[in-house]
Amino acid sequence: MRAFEHGTPAVGEGPTGAASPARRRLRAAGELLIGFTLLFAGVELAMGLLDAPPMLRVSAGGLYLALAVVLVGPGEAPPARLGWANRVTLLRAAVVLLIAGLLVFPEVPRAHPYAVLGLALAALLLDGVDGWVARRTRSITAFGARFDMELDAFFILVLCVGLVATERVGPWVLGIGLARYLFVCAGRLLPWMRRPLPPSVFRKVVCVWQVVTLLLCFVPAMPAAVAVGAAATALSLLAVSFGRDTWWLLRHRCDDRTPDAS
Repeated sequence: MRAFEHGTPAVGEGPTGAASPARRRLRAAGELLIGFTLLFAGVELAMGLLDAPPMLRVSAGGLYLALAVVLVGPGEAPPARLGWANRVTLLRAAVVLLIAGLLVFPEVPRAHPYAVLGLALAALLLDGVDGWVARRTRSITAFGARFDMELDAFFILVLCVGLVATERVGPWVLGIGLARYLFVCAGRLLPWMRRPLPPSVFRKVVCVWQVVTLLLCFVPAMPAAVAVGAAATALSLLAVSFGRDTWWLLRHRCDDRTPDAS
């Protein structure tokens, strides 16, 4: 889970193969079709078991199409082969996008909160699997790290939207899901905020705390007041984490040396 690792992933690019960018995009598009098939199967199951409306095909399918455009559209081409680690990440993306598609129809997660929670736990489990596969197969690449990081950030945003849609927490909880995107936007305006950050135990702990808290807030048995308090604590810790990182970047904005660990 690297959603709040604000800097550029510190990994090598890895081999991309001799294939041209166009051929690499074509191969990636073929693998994306497999992911779409898995998502479509999940949509049909949700329609049958959760009484989700047929428009779920449109909401979840539209989100997957947007993901496909990001992965194989203009910009850096994907690797010559996605590899098993990225395939696991793609499976996780299908689960996350299914959750996001369901949230378009708030009556579904309200009626079946444990189903949504189960899907979220599956996505969290797969988050650990793709990293393990990447290390096991020695297929760690910058593309895979970015894919994983952006999916982490989107997953957290989806959880926040889910808490609002199910009326468990107020709209202010969206601040947790939007924090990284605001940080990235600030980096577009202020070049010194794009500097890679040093490793931080506090940042990693806060990241894990966010996800665990958001998942627990989904549990219907948790009293609403406790869920609000837990989410508010998570947001406060996140603000402290981003504040620490912003202060570090501000102090080192004119420093060209390699950042030290902290």
